[in-house]
Amino acid sequence: MNRKQLALLSALALVTGLAQAKLPPLSDEAKAKAAEAAAKTAHVGKVDAFKLCQSMDRVAVKYMADAKKAGKDVKPATATPPCADPGPFVYPAPVAGAAPAAPAPAPAAAAKPPAKKT
Repeated sequence: MNRKQLALLSALALVTGLAQAKLPPLSDEAKAKAAEAAAKTAHVGKVDAFKLCQSMDRVAVKYMADAKKAGKDVKPATATPPCADPGPFVYPAPVAGAAPAAPAPAPAAAAKPPAKKT
């Protein structure tokens, strides 16, 4: 192994160690924002699935109509559940009367230094 490779591996090991350093815990506000972002992402997924369902229905109806016009044998469509509209995104506001965070514990009383012997 030459010096360049050794230097590169050493730098990589150092960067990896720094990247794995422990991060401070998230504040309550950051946790709330993360929860809201996750809820928005989930809702966007539901809206996308609804739009996809609608477009597949439109394509199937057009295909069936075109096939009938062309005189082709058309089998009945497979029964599928109707598309469910998720509605607008509504995130419930945090409850105002929620229990506040526990106060920080009081520091322990300072221990008295031992008495000097004379």
